[in-house]
Amino acid sequence: MDDFIINSICRTERNNASDYRKELPHAITTILKSMDDERCFAHIGDEPIHFSTSVKEMIDKFREILFPGYFSSEKIDGANLVYNLGQGISQLYDILSEQIIHVLRHDCLRYGHACSECEGSGNKVALKVIQAIPNLRVSLAEDVKGAYDGDPAAKSHDEVIFSYPGLFAITVYRIANILFKLDVPQLPRIMTEHAHSLTGIDIHPGAKIGERFVIDHGTGVVVGETSVVGNNVRVYQNVTIGALSLPRNAGEKLRGSKRHPTIEDDVIIYSGATILGGETTIGARSVVGGNVWLTHSVPPDTKVFMESPSLIFKHQETQKELNHEYQA
Repeated sequence: MDDFIINSICRTERNNASDYRKELPHAITTILKSMDDERCFAHIGDEPIHFSTSVKEMIDKFREILFPGYFSSEKIDGANLVYNLGQGISQLYDILSEQIIHVLRHDCLRYGHACSECEGSGNKVALKVIQAIPNLRVSLAEDVKGAYDGDPAAKSHDEVIFSYPGLFAITVYRIANILFKLDVPQLPRIMTEHAHSLTGIDIHPGAKIGERFVIDHGTGVVVGETSVVGNNVRVYQNVTIGALSLPRNAGEKLRGSKRHPTIEDDVIIYSGATILGGETTIGARSVVGGNVWLTHSVPPDTKVFMESPSLIFKHQETQKELNHEYQA
């Protein structure tokens, strides 16, 4: 009897599913017609870009080489160092050159750019990035030291490298910034958005950021495209270094102009602070307190804080009595 009931239910469910699938051809036809709708976007007939897996693979390979032994799948020592790094760098070059060639060819074909011999240009740019790795390692070492020196919770440099989301976001930014300055389209932004999705830290690859940049905790940090950040700057979570609100049609007119603030050396910006505008400069050695909103410049050696909020305290026993009276 039970088998009969189960079989009846299964057949009914299968028939229902079949009824719904009969509607799919009409839905498919409707969607295909929408491909001709000029109000929408489509990428049909153009060079495909497959980023999701390969960009992650590329960033992982970069980290293996930038921090040897930290993110490798096997132990690295004097016996295999030359072989291991040589193989890793060769693999990174292949992945990187393929990605760069892909985005150059995509933009060349899709936007009618003058052909720049995509394959040759991609290989040349990839080699320049590989050649920049020694200097990049020095810059990242300073970022690690800055995070460790300023954070009593950090027990070692290793802890910063392995676990700090701020350092991960800065690492990806510094790689992407090299590509950005070499005029590689799309790829730098996609890299930093990958880091953004993992850490909550949004750094545009076009920002100019000095040495020993530290993002403490990090979630909600935004650093805009034309921001200029000096050396030894520390920011906390939920800090925005952004642009002022713009009219809807200002995108093309202001694209490439200085829209984001300048933060000079040795500045500390506490959580929740918002600093906006291309003409806004925070002078060296200044401190911007939590939740401060700034749209104008601050001279060097200045502290900017909000007034202390007015707090309301309710005694617990009094509150219980009030609740009891209310229930009665």
